[in-house]
Amino acid sequence: MSKASSALRHPPVSPASAPTEPAGASPSFSEIAIAIDRERRRGRGAQSNASGRFEAEARVTFDDGWQSLDDLPPFKTTVALDTSRKVITRNESPDIGFDRSINPYRGCEHGCVYCFARPTHAYLGMSPGLDFESKLFAKPDAPALLEKELAAPGYEPRMIAIGTNTDPYQPIEREHKIMRGILEVLERAGHPVGIVTKSALVTRDIDILSRMAERNLVKVALSVTSLDSKLARTMEPRASAPPKRLEALRQLSASGIPTTVMVAPVIPALNDSEIERILDSAAHAGVKEASYVLLRLPLEVRDLFREWLMANYPDRYRHVFTLIREMRGGRDYDSQWSTRMKGTGPMAWMIGRRFEMACERLGLNKRRSKLTTDHFARPPRNGQQLSLF
Repeated sequence: MSKASSALRHPPVSPASAPTEPAGASPSFSEIAIAIDRERRRGRGAQSNASGRFEAEARVTFDDGWQSLDDLPPFKTTVALDTSRKVITRNESPDIGFDRSINPYRGCEHGCVYCFARPTHAYLGMSPGLDFESKLFAKPDAPALLEKELAAPGYEPRMIAIGTNTDPYQPIEREHKIMRGILEVLERAGHPVGIVTKSALVTRDIDILSRMAERNLVKVALSVTSLDSKLARTMEPRASAPPKRLEALRQLSASGIPTTVMVAPVIPALNDSEIERILDSAAHAGVKEASYVLLRLPLEVRDLFREWLMANYPDRYRHVFTLIREMRGGRDYDSQWSTRMKGTGPMAWMIGRRFEMACERLGLNKRRSKLTTDHFARPPRNGQQLSLF
């Protein structure tokens, strides 16, 4: 086995893993991606592991005639420590309902092939492909850092979103319990939080979440992409199965915790036919609110999704991308603030109307739960004398 370590301009490409691009186009992520053997990536979403876009060299594994690729070990999940000095991330995006978030982990073992957060692994010098779901980073100091930031004199409380980049309840949370530590800090401080996850592990923290819900401090959203177990397992290999997510919504709702079902992402010609069924199942689980997001394909995600489609649903590849481009102004992705979540054009309009009509029929979104900052109590800083009154 050999590895080509020079900067590759036009390396060999497997037709099954990289659809043809227009002549003269610059090399894309898929042009330097070679599909990894199925056994080595068992239980993973991405098909390849091309170098990150910031790397000076592109490394491609290929068989040099000795058949030694068969000896390479399968991808295993590794967890390194992230020593960030701050844990709250700020944003100024005008089309999302929060200005701050926390990500207890970098990378996500769920391995959702469409995940828009995959390109962030390139900032770490790693691949948005298989590296993103197997080389993870945990922030064990996150609870302590959060308490310190909340204690800062100038801090003004507003809802913190958790799970907006990578899932806070991905499998490694069972061992590290960073998310639970964060919730303990937020509960003590009376700080509001909104959680997004694909994992039934969120039910582990119902004790904390139910107490926070009594003070209007929390709401939880679970993303249900498909009720088709085969599609879900292929597309989101290590996320909770659809029935478990619906059961988690039922348990959370029964405990008095405001819940939302997210039909996200909606992928035309793949899961868009399930919108009504997902909403109906969630409503029967006690959910009162719902939302949806159209598939987003920024940067390397486009080519990773293409590879996955060609490997698993080759007969749908052209149709899926034709519909995506109809909803993205003729492009594979349009990052405009006002349209990136819902798309434009007749197909996007139809998806939106179907969603709204199903919500109206099921009584969803009649009332929106509102979180409060009235209970916020700034944590004492180290060495600060407690008030006597």
